[in-house]
Amino acid sequence: MTTFDKREEGFEKKFALDSEQKFKAEARRNKLLGLWAAEKLGLTGDAATDYSKEVVAADFEEAGDTDVQNKVAKDFAAKGVAISAAEVRVKMDELMAAAVAQVKAGT
Repeated sequence: MTTFDKREEGFEKKFALDSEQKFKAEARRNKLLGLWAAEKLGLTGDAATDYSKEVVAADFEEAGDTDVQNKVAKDFAAKGVAISAAEVRVKMDELMAAAVAQVKAGT
């Protein structure tokens, strides 16, 4: 194997690892968002856990994470919670930083 082949293989492995960590961080962020939203919706215990799972599942409806933002914003609107889609997006960004840190720490 040449040096070039070894470098290429190394880049491929790093790309795969980065992609996996990104996926895990997004799923973690969505779970954290779901738990935050559940609290705002007055859900506790198993209901809060189930809601967070719904938020995680919402991410598979379409490409990107707008589907998650829209789900939470619609749920807030349906329950009369005065939190806008833009505020949900800000919270998603905050939680992404926390999720990345948690994934890197292995927690």
